[in-house]
Amino acid sequence: MRVFLTGATGFIGSHIIPELLSRGHRVLGLTRSDAGARQLEAAGVDVHRGDLDAPATLVSGAQASDAVIHCAFDHNFERFFENTKKDERNIAAMGEALAGTQKPILITSGVGIGTPLHGGPATEDVLNPRHANPRIATELAGAALIAQRIDVRTIRLPQVHDTTKAGLITPLIAEARRAGAIAYLGEGQSRWSAAHVSDVAKLYALALEKGEPGARYHASAEEGVTARAIAEAIGTGTGLPVRSVGADEVEHYFGWMAPFAGLDMTASNAWTCARLGWEPSGPDLLTDLAGMDHAAITAG
Repeated sequence: MRVFLTGATGFIGSHIIPELLSRGHRVLGLTRSDAGARQLEAAGVDVHRGDLDAPATLVSGAQASDAVIHCAFDHNFERFFENTKKDERNIAAMGEALAGTQKPILITSGVGIGTPLHGGPATEDVLNPRHANPRIATELAGAALIAQRIDVRTIRLPQVHDTTKAGLITPLIAEARRAGAIAYLGEGQSRWSAAHVSDVAKLYALALEKGEPGARYHASAEEGVTARAIAEAIGTGTGLPVRSVGADEVEHYFGWMAPFAGLDMTASNAWTCARLGWEPSGPDLLTDLAGMDHAAITAG
Protein backbone atom coordinates (compact mmCIF):
# COMPACT_ATOMS: atom_id res chain seq x y z
CA MET A 1 0.00 0.00 0.00
CA ARG A 2 0.93 3.63 -0.37
CA VAL A 3 0.47 5.08 3.11
CA PHE A 4 0.03 8.78 3.87
CA LEU A 5 1.79 9.36 7.19
CA THR A 6 1.27 12.53 9.19
CA GLY A 7 3.83 13.19 11.91
CA ALA A 8 6.34 11.50 9.62
CA THR A 9 9.30 13.52 10.90
CA GLY A 10 8.33 13.16 14.57
CA PHE A 11 9.42 10.76 17.28
CA ILE A 12 6.90 8.00 16.56
CA GLY A 13 6.45 8.69 12.86
CA SER A 14 10.16 8.40 12.15
CA HIS A 15 10.02 4.87 13.61
CA ILE A 16 6.86 3.94 11.71
CA ILE A 17 8.58 4.70 8.39
CA PRO A 18 11.19 1.90 8.45
CA GLU A 19 8.59 -0.51 9.86
CA LEU A 20 6.29 0.14 6.90
CA LEU A 21 9.11 0.06 4.33
CA SER A 22 10.38 -3.27 5.69
CA ARG A 23 6.91 -4.71 5.06
CA GLY A 24 6.87 -3.61 1.43
CA HIS A 25 4.68 -0.52 1.79
CA ARG A 26 5.41 2.88 0.26
CA VAL A 27 5.19 5.98 2.41
CA LEU A 28 4.06 9.50 1.58
CA GLY A 29 5.28 11.60 4.49
CA LEU A 30 3.83 14.93 5.58
CA THR A 31 6.15 17.84 6.29
CA ARG A 32 5.88 21.60 6.26
CA SER A 33 9.59 22.43 6.08
CA ASP A 34 12.59 22.01 3.79
CA ALA A 35 14.50 20.34 6.63
CA GLY A 36 11.65 17.86 7.07
CA ALA A 37 11.60 17.15 3.34
CA ARG A 38 15.31 16.37 3.39
CA GLN A 39 14.79 14.06 6.37
CA LEU A 40 12.04 12.16 4.59
CA GLU A 41 13.94 11.88 1.33
CA ALA A 42 16.92 10.46 3.24
CA ALA A 43 14.58 7.90 4.82
CA GLY A 44 13.45 6.77 1.36
CA VAL A 45 9.90 8.10 1.34
CA ASP A 46 7.94 10.47 -0.87
CA VAL A 47 7.38 14.01 0.40
CA HIS A 48 4.01 15.69 0.77
CA ARG A 49 4.11 19.36 1.76
CA GLY A 50 1.34 20.38 4.13
CA ASP A 51 0.44 21.74 7.54
CA LEU A 52 -1.86 20.74 10.40
CA ASP A 53 -3.32 24.25 10.23
CA ALA A 54 -4.37 23.69 6.62
CA PRO A 55 -6.71 20.67 6.46
CA ALA A 56 -6.95 20.82 2.66
CA THR A 57 -3.25 19.94 2.43
CA LEU A 58 -3.92 16.79 4.47
CA VAL A 59 -6.92 15.87 2.34
CA SER A 60 -4.82 15.86 -0.82
CA GLY A 61 -2.32 13.51 0.83
CA ALA A 62 -5.09 11.16 1.90
CA GLN A 63 -6.63 11.15 -1.56
CA ALA A 64 -3.26 10.30 -3.14
CA SER A 65 -2.79 7.20 -0.95
CA ASP A 66 -4.28 3.80 -0.19
CA ALA A 67 -4.36 4.35 3.59
CA VAL A 68 -3.71 7.05 6.19
CA ILE A 69 -1.78 6.84 9.45
CA HIS A 70 -2.41 10.05 11.37
CA CYS A 71 0.00 10.35 14.28
CA ALA A 72 0.74 14.08 14.08
CA PHE A 73 -0.41 16.25 16.99
CA ASP A 74 0.51 19.76 18.07
CA HIS A 75 2.02 19.23 21.54
CA ASN A 76 1.92 22.86 22.67
CA PHE A 77 0.23 22.18 26.02
CA GLU A 78 -0.47 25.88 26.57
CA ARG A 79 -3.02 25.47 23.76
CA PHE A 80 -3.97 21.86 24.47
CA PHE A 81 -7.74 22.30 24.13
CA GLU A 82 -7.38 24.28 20.89
CA ASN A 83 -5.01 21.64 19.52
CA THR A 84 -7.45 18.82 20.25
CA LYS A 85 -10.08 20.72 18.26
CA LYS A 86 -7.55 21.11 15.43
CA ASP A 87 -6.99 17.35 15.51
CA GLU A 88 -10.74 16.84 15.36
CA ARG A 89 -10.99 19.04 12.24
CA ASN A 90 -8.12 17.28 10.51
CA ILE A 91 -9.48 13.80 11.21
CA ALA A 92 -12.90 14.84 9.91
CA ALA A 93 -11.41 16.34 6.74
CA MET A 94 -9.21 13.35 5.90
CA GLY A 95 -11.84 10.79 6.86
CA GLU A 96 -14.58 12.39 4.82
CA ALA A 97 -12.23 12.46 1.83
CA LEU A 98 -12.11 8.66 2.08
CA ALA A 99 -15.90 8.24 2.11
CA GLY A 100 -17.08 5.67 -0.42
CA THR A 101 -13.70 3.93 -0.50
CA GLN A 102 -12.28 0.99 1.41
CA LYS A 103 -9.24 3.01 2.49
CA PRO A 104 -8.50 2.84 6.25
CA ILE A 105 -7.47 5.80 8.38
CA LEU A 106 -5.59 5.09 11.62
CA ILE A 107 -5.94 7.87 14.18
CA THR A 108 -4.01 8.40 17.41
CA SER A 109 -5.41 8.89 20.91
CA GLY A 110 -4.34 8.18 24.49
CA VAL A 111 -4.98 5.10 26.63
CA GLY A 112 -6.64 7.23 29.31
CA ILE A 113 -9.72 7.60 27.12
CA GLY A 114 -10.41 3.91 27.73
CA THR A 115 -10.46 4.13 31.53
CA PRO A 116 -13.63 2.52 32.95
CA LEU A 117 -15.91 4.71 35.06
CA HIS A 118 -15.43 2.38 38.03
CA GLY A 119 -11.64 2.56 37.73
CA GLY A 120 -9.06 -0.03 36.80
CA PRO A 121 -6.89 -0.39 33.69
CA ALA A 122 -8.11 1.15 30.46
CA THR A 123 -9.56 -1.36 28.01
CA GLU A 124 -10.16 -1.21 24.29
CA ASP A 125 -13.94 -1.64 24.56
CA VAL A 126 -14.43 1.50 26.68
CA LEU A 127 -15.17 4.90 25.16
CA ASN A 128 -16.67 7.48 27.50
CA PRO A 129 -17.92 10.37 25.30
CA ARG A 130 -18.00 12.66 28.35
CA HIS A 131 -14.39 12.00 29.33
CA ALA A 132 -12.76 15.01 31.03
CA ASN A 133 -9.60 14.80 28.91
CA PRO A 134 -9.95 17.21 25.94
CA ARG A 135 -8.26 14.54 23.79
CA ILE A 136 -11.66 12.84 23.70
CA ALA A 137 -12.26 15.12 20.69
CA THR A 138 -9.99 12.84 18.66
CA GLU A 139 -12.06 9.76 19.35
CA LEU A 140 -15.38 11.55 18.90
CA ALA A 141 -14.17 12.66 15.46
CA GLY A 142 -13.35 9.04 14.70
CA ALA A 143 -16.75 7.88 15.97
CA ALA A 144 -18.50 10.35 13.67
CA LEU A 145 -16.64 8.91 10.69
CA ILE A 146 -17.39 5.33 11.75
CA ALA A 147 -21.09 6.28 11.74
CA GLN A 148 -20.58 7.20 8.07
CA ARG A 149 -19.18 3.70 7.42
CA ILE A 150 -15.62 4.97 7.02
CA ASP A 151 -12.86 2.57 8.07
CA VAL A 152 -11.39 4.21 11.19
CA ARG A 153 -9.00 2.38 13.52
CA THR A 154 -7.69 4.00 16.70
CA ILE A 155 -4.27 3.54 18.28
CA ARG A 156 -4.21 4.58 21.93
CA LEU A 157 -0.77 5.52 23.21
CA PRO A 158 0.77 5.21 26.69
CA GLN A 159 4.13 6.79 27.62
CA VAL A 160 6.15 6.01 24.49
CA HIS A 161 9.88 5.83 25.15
CA ASP A 162 13.43 5.09 24.12
CA THR A 163 16.65 6.52 25.57
CA THR A 164 16.00 9.99 24.08
CA LYS A 165 12.34 10.60 24.93
CA ALA A 166 9.69 9.18 27.23
CA GLY A 167 6.24 10.70 26.70
CA LEU A 168 5.17 12.95 29.58
CA ILE A 169 8.24 11.89 31.54
CA THR A 170 10.47 14.01 29.30
CA PRO A 171 8.86 17.32 30.35
CA LEU A 172 8.65 15.97 33.92
CA ILE A 173 12.46 15.83 33.95
CA ALA A 174 12.57 19.49 32.91
CA GLU A 175 10.15 20.43 35.70
CA ALA A 176 12.27 18.48 38.20
CA ARG A 177 15.36 20.44 37.19
CA ARG A 178 13.47 23.69 37.68
CA ALA A 179 12.23 22.64 41.12
CA GLY A 180 15.56 21.16 42.20
CA ALA A 181 14.11 17.71 42.98
CA ILE A 182 12.06 14.95 41.39
CA ALA A 183 8.86 14.29 43.32
CA TYR A 184 6.05 11.80 43.55
CA LEU A 185 2.71 12.31 45.29
CA GLY A 186 2.16 10.51 48.58
CA GLU A 187 3.39 6.94 48.43
CA GLY A 188 3.91 7.16 44.67
CA GLN A 189 1.62 4.25 43.86
CA SER A 190 -0.15 5.82 40.87
CA ARG A 191 0.96 4.08 37.67
CA TRP A 192 1.52 4.96 34.02
CA SER A 193 1.45 2.44 31.20
CA ALA A 194 4.35 2.50 28.76
CA ALA A 195 5.80 1.02 25.56
CA HIS A 196 9.06 1.22 23.63
CA VAL A 197 8.74 3.25 20.44
CA SER A 198 9.81 0.30 18.26
CA ASP A 199 6.92 -1.77 19.61
CA VAL A 200 4.52 1.11 19.02
CA ALA A 201 5.67 1.36 15.39
CA LYS A 202 5.02 -2.37 14.94
CA LEU A 203 1.52 -1.97 16.32
CA TYR A 204 0.65 0.75 13.80
CA ALA A 205 1.80 -1.56 10.99
CA LEU A 206 -0.17 -4.51 12.37
CA ALA A 207 -3.30 -2.40 12.78
CA LEU A 208 -2.90 -1.25 9.18
CA GLU A 209 -2.51 -4.78 7.80
CA LYS A 210 -4.74 -6.80 10.14
CA GLY A 211 -6.94 -4.27 11.92
CA GLU A 212 -10.70 -4.06 11.84
CA PRO A 213 -12.89 -1.05 11.02
CA GLY A 214 -13.98 0.71 14.19
CA ALA A 215 -11.50 -1.10 16.44
CA ARG A 216 -9.36 0.53 19.15
CA TYR A 217 -5.91 -0.84 19.98
CA HIS A 218 -3.77 -0.26 23.06
CA ALA A 219 -0.04 0.24 22.57
CA SER A 220 0.68 -0.51 26.22
CA ALA A 221 3.51 -3.02 26.57
CA GLU A 222 3.62 -2.40 30.34
CA GLU A 223 0.27 -2.07 32.07
CA GLY A 224 1.64 0.30 34.70
CA VAL A 225 4.91 1.56 36.20
CA THR A 226 4.66 3.32 39.58
CA ALA A 227 5.33 7.03 39.96
CA ARG A 228 7.83 6.27 42.71
CA ALA A 229 9.82 3.90 40.47
CA ILE A 230 9.83 6.50 37.69
CA ALA A 231 10.95 9.25 40.07
CA GLU A 232 13.73 7.12 41.52
CA ALA A 233 15.00 6.26 38.05
CA ILE A 234 15.05 9.95 37.11
CA GLY A 235 16.76 10.80 40.40
CA THR A 236 19.49 8.27 39.71
CA GLY A 237 20.00 9.56 36.18
CA THR A 238 19.98 13.27 36.98
CA GLY A 239 21.47 13.28 40.48
CA LEU A 240 18.44 15.18 41.74
CA PRO A 241 17.01 14.33 45.17
CA VAL A 242 13.79 12.28 45.19
CA ARG A 243 10.95 13.40 47.45
CA SER A 244 7.48 12.31 48.45
CA VAL A 245 5.25 15.40 48.48
CA GLY A 246 1.75 16.26 49.61
CA ALA A 247 -1.02 17.75 47.52
CA ASP A 248 -0.09 21.28 48.64
CA GLU A 249 3.40 20.90 47.11
CA VAL A 250 2.46 19.34 43.79
CA GLU A 251 2.30 22.58 41.81
CA HIS A 252 5.80 23.60 42.90
CA TYR A 253 7.41 20.33 41.85
CA PHE A 254 5.27 19.46 38.82
CA GLY A 255 4.51 22.90 37.37
CA TRP A 256 2.02 22.70 34.48
CA MET A 257 2.08 18.92 34.92
CA ALA A 258 0.42 19.11 38.35
CA PRO A 259 -2.88 17.56 37.11
CA PHE A 260 -0.95 14.43 36.13
CA ALA A 261 0.79 13.98 39.51
CA GLY A 262 -1.72 11.56 41.01
CA LEU A 263 -3.34 10.35 37.82
CA ASP A 264 -3.48 6.58 37.40
CA MET A 265 -3.07 5.77 33.69
CA THR A 266 -2.86 2.00 33.50
CA ALA A 267 -3.94 0.17 30.37
CA SER A 268 -4.52 -3.45 29.39
CA ASN A 269 -3.24 -4.75 26.05
CA ALA A 270 -4.80 -8.22 26.23
CA TRP A 271 -7.42 -7.69 23.52
CA THR A 272 -4.96 -5.91 21.22
CA CYS A 273 -2.37 -8.69 21.50
CA ALA A 274 -4.99 -11.36 20.89
CA ARG A 275 -6.50 -9.68 17.85
CA LEU A 276 -3.31 -8.53 16.12
CA GLY A 277 -0.67 -10.94 17.40
CA TRP A 278 1.30 -8.00 18.80
CA GLU A 279 4.24 -9.19 20.90
CA PRO A 280 6.14 -6.26 22.45
CA SER A 281 9.84 -7.02 22.83
CA GLY A 282 11.57 -3.67 23.29
CA PRO A 283 13.26 -2.42 26.49
CA ASP A 284 10.95 -1.51 29.37
CA LEU A 285 10.52 2.03 30.64
CA LEU A 286 12.88 1.83 33.63
CA THR A 287 15.62 0.32 31.46
CA ASP A 288 15.38 3.21 29.02
CA LEU A 289 15.31 5.78 31.82
CA ALA A 290 18.48 4.23 33.19
CA GLY A 291 20.11 4.43 29.77
CA MET A 292 19.22 8.06 29.06
CA ASP A 293 21.70 10.88 28.72
CA HIS A 294 19.66 12.99 31.11
CA ALA A 295 21.81 16.05 30.54
CA ALA A 296 20.66 16.07 26.92
CA ILE A 297 16.94 15.72 27.69
CA THR A 298 14.77 18.76 27.01
CA ALA A 299 11.02 19.22 27.26
CA GLY A 300 10.70 19.84 23.54
